[in-house]
Amino acid sequence: MKKNIFFINIKEKILILFLILFSLLVNQYYGNRGVFPVDSFAHFDTGFRVLNGEYPFKDYWIVSGPLLDYIQAFFFYIFGINWQSYVFHASVFNAVLTVSTFLILTKFNFKIYYCFFYSILFSILAYPSSGTPFVDHHSAFFSLLGIYTLIAAIKTEKGFFWILLPIFLGLAFLSKQVPASYVIISIFIFLIYFLALEKRYYWLKYFVLSSLSFIFFLLIFGKIQGISFSSFLEQYILYPQTIGDQRYGEFKITFRGVVEHFKFIYVSLIPLLYINTKNILLKKTYYKEKDFFYFVILIFFTFSLILHQVLTKNQTFIFFLIPILTAFSHFYLKRIKVNNIIIFLIISICLFATFKYHLRFNENRKFHELNYVNFDLSSNGKIIDDRFVGLKWITPDYKNNSEKEIKFINDIKVHLDKDIRNKMLITNYSFYSTILNEKLFSPSRWYLSDGTDYPLKGNKYFTNYKKFLIDIIKKNNISVIYIIHPQEKSIIFNYIDEICFTEVVISKKLQSYELKKCNEING
Repeated sequence: MKKNIFFINIKEKILILFLILFSLLVNQYYGNRGVFPVDSFAHFDTGFRVLNGEYPFKDYWIVSGPLLDYIQAFFFYIFGINWQSYVFHASVFNAVLTVSTFLILTKFNFKIYYCFFYSILFSILAYPSSGTPFVDHHSAFFSLLGIYTLIAAIKTEKGFFWILLPIFLGLAFLSKQVPASYVIISIFIFLIYFLALEKRYYWLKYFVLSSLSFIFFLLIFGKIQGISFSSFLEQYILYPQTIGDQRYGEFKITFRGVVEHFKFIYVSLIPLLYINTKNILLKKTYYKEKDFFYFVILIFFTFSLILHQVLTKNQTFIFFLIPILTAFSHFYLKRIKVNNIIIFLIISICLFATFKYHLRFNENRKFHELNYVNFDLSSNGKIIDDRFVGLKWITPDYKNNSEKEIKFINDIKVHLDKDIRNKMLITNYSFYSTILNEKLFSPSRWYLSDGTDYPLKGNKYFTNYKKFLIDIIKKNNISVIYIIHPQEKSIIFNYIDEICFTEVVISKKLQSYELKKCNEING
């Protein structure tokens, strides 16, 4: 018996090692396959800035993802400041989530090779759709770790998992407010139900103490970093609510948007729905059983992510739910001893969906708007800087001429390098600070010009952002502001009068705005 247990453990270790290597490599490969500047470089310069003593909320306006900047700073510190360590950040998360999926499935005494199979499919559909660190992915995946932890807590009744749960949910929220908030709300609803039903309070002390400790740590950390609670509250809680209110107001339910688009997720849910509905009808106390708890947790999580996708209208990234839900459906179908043809059918559908979305989002890079791009026309990222070795440079705006884009990027690099003044740079090519090894004091992470990244005129936080921008200029003695096309001068002139600047057109892609003495800035 001991020999068999030892053999199983060795077998699991070998499978886990393979899962780690595969999930790392698959993401590392696709993370190097083209870029969409505004998203792909979202945490590149900000990770460098944190590493060099500039912090979110204090030194740049931020509406999501402060945690990612700090994690990226850690990866830069450990693995070097380069593109490969940047992609490796996402690859490590892909590996952690893949192994976690494998381990949670094994807790259900599911055959180990099925656990391995579904985990492989998960790793293909999880982080590779982006390939680079991204706020929605981190928020969803920390939330998923919270879901796995909650399932493990109920299954094992160990306090350790109740301690971990608030930490994962907190990290999810610090990655992005949504979908984390939807998941947190759904978990709290479930915990109220769980508490009322079970009438066992042993886990509450772990959960509450962990939550309070996490909040206390954040307050201390913010104090050390010089980040005021008021700036965190304004930028991360209050201002994003104005964006959310607008999106809720514009929300329209369509069959395609809510049903057809997520059809394979719903299909993977059907066996779970059938089995649990049947059990509710046949077993009077089924609503008290752990199997029902797991079902409710998975349903809440699934619809939290679907709600997030429908409201944000961003590229879809939640198809990793398909192998997870199919795995649980498979497990429960096996328990009721259904015909093997049905098992074969759901496995086939899962494989088909994985292949379909792998082609669309990994091979064709749809998440980064690179579908229909000919990757044979990409250029070596090393031409821009040695830090980009291994990156196949091609973007949606220059899909037929990557060399032209690289030329103007390098021309701007040379010009900025020659200018020794204190300068501010506004661009979505958020890597110049890193490759020039220089502080460029960008006031925001993104420049989308639609009010989702910083307040525009008409927003009640417009004046707050204006003060924030002017304070950065004053504090850092900025002499000139550079703007790279397609960003426009309105990004500055909406907040500071044009009379405070002298405009210089350097090229079609680069303009500078030299500051003059004026009451608005010098007063």
